[in-house]
Amino acid sequence: MVRHIRLVAALAVFCAAPLEAAADMPLGAVAPGSDPYAAAAARTVRGIMEYARWPQRRDPLVLCVAGPVRHAGQIANWRMADGRQVQRRNVAANVAGLAGCDVVYLGQLTVPVQRQLTAAVRGKAVLTIAEADPDNSSEAMFTLTYRPNALSFRLNIDAVSRSGMKVDPRVLRVATGGG
Repeated sequence: MVRHIRLVAALAVFCAAPLEAAADMPLGAVAPGSDPYAAAAARTVRGIMEYARWPQRRDPLVLCVAGPVRHAGQIANWRMADGRQVQRRNVAANVAGLAGCDVVYLGQLTVPVQRQLTAAVRGKAVLTIAEADPDNSSEAMFTLTYRPNALSFRLNIDAVSRSGMKVDPRVLRVATGGG
């Protein structure tokens, strides 16, 4: 059985923030007509990447955005805390589009397509994050979950262990929920 642990996005936002601060990522003020989750999603994805460790150092890290997205508008190129560059690349939502990706952000895709993409990178050191899969039917490593005024995420421990990647154990210490 796939074990999911709900983790709060605040832990993944700022590596320098105290890890004991276990609360949902508040959305904050947004301009009328803009996506209220975009900034929180970008901070969460960046934080997840900061806590992830690939078996071999990659620089740059290629963050592939697959399919249409609703909340990835502020996910862009940036530099990690350790100096590595992150490069965003929009890719087709098919297996061929994932070549060279270190991170795959799954957009608003059907569950069968999401499963096909996560299966294509299973066993490889590719971090997978699903934007629209609160039940984690896609079997992604992380799934974003949305509340009226907050964003959080779930961790699929089985998917992480199959990847050969490591997620900082401090993440697990602040996990809430489970199941």
